[in-house]
Amino acid sequence: MAGRFSETDLQGLPPAAVRYLRAAIAPGAPLAGAVRLTMHGEIRLRGWCRFRAEQVIRADGAMIWAARVRMGGLPVAGSDRLIDGRGALDWRILGLIPVMRRSDPDITRSSIGRALGERVWLPSALLPPGAQWHDGDGERATATLGAWGETVNLTVDVDEAGAPTALSFPRWGDPDGRGFRYERFGGRIEALARFGQYRIPAKLSVGWLHGGDGMEAEGEFFRCVIDTADFR
Repeated sequence: MAGRFSETDLQGLPPAAVRYLRAAIAPGAPLAGAVRLTMHGEIRLRGWCRFRAEQVIRADGAMIWAARVRMGGLPVAGSDRLIDGRGALDWRILGLIPVMRRSDPDITRSSIGRALGERVWLPSALLPPGAQWHDGDGERATATLGAWGETVNLTVDVDEAGAPTALSFPRWGDPDGRGFRYERFGGRIEALARFGQYRIPAKLSVGWLHGGDGMEAEGEFFRCVIDTADFR
């Protein structure tokens, strides 16, 4: 991406989107085309497991999340990635024994949805023309995003000061073993932090069945804290 953020980028957007983007990007900030994150947290596999990870998100839709987890006392390392429009999972015990390896159209479609939803960590990618914002009710707004033939309608709840408090979108997945389909996905944003000229969610929990009792009971599977964010 090229250029710097200005008020002209917000012309014609719904009020909640204006508040959100104005608070997320400093005036005159270079429009980043990518962000590299480091994070730690918990992911639910057979139980809640601690992890540390690095992630790169690019405005063109590419994404890689590489992490180390201890599961059953054993170190598991691997990545979820979306490169050139193809999604893949590759996780191994001790770096050698495969525990999950998959790359197919369902994984790709789910990975594209994830990468688009995670643009909340790269607010410059939520500006027009890459994002088309729609009217909400003054407390939320929805951005239509697209990459590699997949479209996501990302809804962000925004408080009066422009802080995002929740996000949600339909994501392709199979959260309960009943087969792949679009299901509610999202979560709570519990804290924000400023990294350079961007302010992004720094503590959040996400999962399937967002917006209903199912997320609290069984859908939540990921909690993280962002440690660093380097925008390029």
